[in-house]
Amino acid sequence: MASGPEHYEEAEQLLAAASNTDIGSDLERYRLAAAQVHATLALAAATALNDHDPKGDGMREGDYRAWINVAGEE
Repeated sequence: MASGPEHYEEAEQLLAAASNTDIGSDLERYRLAAAQVHATLALAAATALNDHDPKGDGMREGDYRAWINVAGEE
C-alpha cells in the first residue's frame, strides 16, 4: 500500500511519461487515467491527515515531513 506522498510522486511520474507518449494513444490514455487515480488518492490522504500541529492536533511530524519533501517548500 502506498502512502499519500508516494501516490503524489507516482501521479507526477505518470504525467511526465504521458507527455512523452503518442497523443491519443491507448498508452497515453492509460497513463493519464492512472495519474488521475494516484492524484485522487494523494488528495484523499492529504485531506485526511489535515495539517501539522506540534501541539498534537493534525498531521504527525513524520507525515508532515514526507509531504513537505514531496510537495512543499520550507
